[in-house]
Amino acid sequence: MLNNLLLLVARILIAALFVPAGISTLSNISGSASYFAGLGFPLPTFVALGVGLLELGGGALVLLGFQTRAASLLLAAFALAAGFIGHYGQGGGDPAMAFMHQQALMKDIATSGGLIALSVAGAGAISLDRMLFRRAI
Repeated sequence: MLNNLLLLVARILIAALFVPAGISTLSNISGSASYFAGLGFPLPTFVALGVGLLELGGGALVLLGFQTRAASLLLAAFALAAGFIGHYGQGGGDPAMAFMHQQALMKDIATSGGLIALSVAGAGAISLDRMLFRRAI
């Protein structure tokens, strides 16, 4: 039972990163689009919408324990891509900004590791997958 409780805690903590980020992205599409335009993305408004929906939707799926294995792998790939696109080598000549970006990159890498572990472990018994499908998770 302790493992299932810890898997629930892990899902809540991971969702605490992605759900608010998705809400923030979607509630400020113009600012998010400006950020993605600055990174050189074409169609930055669509990128902002896609990122916001992925963060919010993927985070919600992990939180609820529904399709957790797939959602975790998708979010892991997203976190790695976001880390390397948004933070690797950023900061220019400002040591404080370079440090901040390096830390953000490492956070994204660590988050991906946790998400991959969650995809292997599954959502646990305290999950929608378990409740809806009555299968070992």
